[in-house]
Amino acid sequence: MPLTSVEKDLDALTMTITADFPVPVRRLWDAYVDPRQIERFWGPPEWPATFTRHDVFEGGESHYYMTGPDGERAGGLWLFDAVDEGRSFTVRDGFAREDGTLNTDLPLTVMTFGFEETDGGSRLVTVATFPSLEALEQLVEMGMEEGTKAAMGQIDAVLDDLRSFAAELPVAAQLIGDTQVRVSRVIRGSVDQVWRAHHEPELMKQWLKGPDGWIMTVAEQAPEVGGRFRQEWTREDGSDGFGFEGELLESEPPHREVTTESMIGMPGDPARNELTLTPVEGGTLLTLVITYPSAEMRETVLATGMTDGMETSYARLEDVLV
Repeated sequence: MPLTSVEKDLDALTMTITADFPVPVRRLWDAYVDPRQIERFWGPPEWPATFTRHDVFEGGESHYYMTGPDGERAGGLWLFDAVDEGRSFTVRDGFAREDGTLNTDLPLTVMTFGFEETDGGSRLVTVATFPSLEALEQLVEMGMEEGTKAAMGQIDAVLDDLRSFAAELPVAAQLIGDTQVRVSRVIRGSVDQVWRAHHEPELMKQWLKGPDGWIMTVAEQAPEVGGRFRQEWTREDGSDGFGFEGELLESEPPHREVTTESMIGMPGDPARNELTLTPVEGGTLLTLVITYPSAEMRETVLATGMTDGMETSYARLEDVLV
C-alpha cells in the first residue's frame, strides 16, 4: 500500500496525505488525468467511481459519481483552479446533486495534488484545505479519511496495468450511465496538433474519411459558440453519401469542445458530443463522451461498427501528423 502518512492540522484547517510509488512521476500523473484510470481507484472498493467528465486544465471540470452496493449514487465534482503539467493541480472539491450541479449544502474543499520525483520513484502529496473547523470535522465524520485510505490501496494495481492504457492501443468504447459511451484513444501528436486537425477543413479532409474507399467532401466549421457545423462524405466514385450537422455548444481551445450531432435528413433528438484532449505519455489522450437520446439509440449506433471507422480515421490522423 503506497500510503505513508495522514496528518491533520486543526490550526491550518488542513489534512495532508503522503503516498510513495515505485513508478516514474509521468506514470503516476497519467493515472490521475486519464478518466479510465482514475475511476478505477478514486472511489473505495465498495463505492467504485465513474467519471463522466474529466478536463484537467485550468478552468476545466470533472464530474463523477460513486455507486454503492445497493445501486445508490453519490456525486462529486472538481473545479480546476490551476494545472502545472506533470507537477501539480489544484481543485475545488465538492459534492454534486442528482442533476450534476454543485451541492452548496455541503462544504467545498480546496485540494492540491503535488507530484514529486524520489529516489525510488515518485511521491504524491495531497493537501486538503477546509473552509472551517466545522467543515473539517464534518467531512472526517462522513468518512473522508477512511475512504481516502481505501481508495489509495487500489492505485498500485492500476499503475501496474500498463497494457490496458498503452499508447498503441486502438479505439476503445466504454458504456457509462444509461445512454452514454466514452470513446478513448491516445493519438501520437501534441494537444495543439490534434485540436488543429479537428478544426482546419483541409486538414480534416486528409484523415477524417472513415472506412477506406470514402472521402470527406464537406467540412464546414461553426464560426463560434452557437453556430452550426456540417460534415459530409461520399464514396470515392461519388456514389452514396451521408453527413452530420449540429451546433457548437462549448469551445475551450485546445482542450475541450461540446457539440450536438444529428445525421442529415434523419428526424429525432440529436446526440451530445463532449471532446476532451489531454497530454499523456506517448501523445494526446482523446476522450469523446457521447450522450444519446436513448439507450436503444446508443446500441444501434455502436452496432454499425462506429469504433472501427473511428480507428481507421485516427490511424490515418497519426500518419498525417507524423
